[in-house]
Amino acid sequence: MKYDTLCLHGSGKRQNPEGATQPPVYFSNAFEHGTAEELARINNNQMPGYSYTRIANPTVTAFEERITRLEGGIGSVAVASGMAAVYNALAGCLSAGDAVIASAGLYGGTIELFRELENLGIQVIYADRITAGTIEALDDGRIKAVFAETIGNPRLDVLDMDEVAQAAHARGMLLMVDNTTATSWVIRPLEHGADVVAQSGSKYINGSGSAISGVITAGGHMAWDPARFPRLAPYRKFGPYAFLARLRDGLYRSGGACLSPQNAFMNCVGLETLGLRMARICGNALELARWLEKQPAVAAVHYPGLTSSPWHETAAARFKNGYGGVLTFQTGSQERAFAVVDGLRLALKVNNFGDSKTLVCHPGSSVFAHNTPEEKAAAGVSDDLIRVSVGIEDIEDIIADFRQALGAVGPLTSE
Repeated sequence: MKYDTLCLHGSGKRQNPEGATQPPVYFSNAFEHGTAEELARINNNQMPGYSYTRIANPTVTAFEERITRLEGGIGSVAVASGMAAVYNALAGCLSAGDAVIASAGLYGGTIELFRELENLGIQVIYADRITAGTIEALDDGRIKAVFAETIGNPRLDVLDMDEVAQAAHARGMLLMVDNTTATSWVIRPLEHGADVVAQSGSKYINGSGSAISGVITAGGHMAWDPARFPRLAPYRKFGPYAFLARLRDGLYRSGGACLSPQNAFMNCVGLETLGLRMARICGNALELARWLEKQPAVAAVHYPGLTSSPWHETAAARFKNGYGGVLTFQTGSQERAFAVVDGLRLALKVNNFGDSKTLVCHPGSSVFAHNTPEEKAAAGVSDDLIRVSVGIEDIEDIIADFRQALGAVGPLTSE
């Protein structure tokens, strides 16, 4: 199946009760079985089935199966949020004393989460740009993983996954990628060497801003060496599924960050139009970015689809269908940035992205409010930066909204 068909029929199953065209929402904490022996076998992983929704739920399974097909993986684990996905992905295979190379341009919430990992004895080593040379220079024997965003949020830098994956694998490291900003419509990281994809389902996957979720997908080609990843040693018999088995039987099962069946259902509905929405969103974002570049009230525009972006060449070589739906631009000062945001009438002022509607925020005082000045600078967050998550509205209306807001603050001066 091609992408849009996968979005609609990706589970490959038509077994919903009574012929339902959407998976039923199983609002049940626990599931009854005919015999004690059957329930015992399910709880001891000796047969498939459901016993308790914290461990697995049929509606959540339906969502996981569709994501697995879209990402081209061997299996997925859906969790309560994007942050839970990042945490479970890393903590599920790393131990105290291990180290991770991470991009300095990560989302502010991920940087805050990594502080908690360091409290558990897992060191995070930040690099301004992750390349094969970076990995070689930083490798000290303790580094077990490389973590980066496909498209940095909000720096909008682009990872050359093929190069980084080859360098990481040559040193026994795994590559974990957050693909939230790009989505599988723009790029499938597992096809470019990534071992694990962690992403927020609250953004483009859901599409309507109506459900919080996260999902982890494994590619199945990582050699899970038990000497390097001792937490996975008991699951070696599962081969390429060792990582997923570890989550199912360990951290995910015991940690309690399970996805609600209602949110899984909302995501299944959202997935049906993911490709259509992303096509419109990416087209709108590129057109808005090009328009903003010409405005005298704008100091700079950042978007990998622009030829002026230092990441454009990498993006053009790797991305299939567009350059994503997020762009940022600078206005000269925080006062001017606030005035532009306040002057927008169509765009919603919220700390989110990936909605069908156009969303806007001032990252320095919102999604990076709890980060240090050094962390903000590394992530490309300046006081005058505005982040735009472009929606599916008619592009003429989006541009008209920004035209009147920028017009109200006036052009930049040379003072």
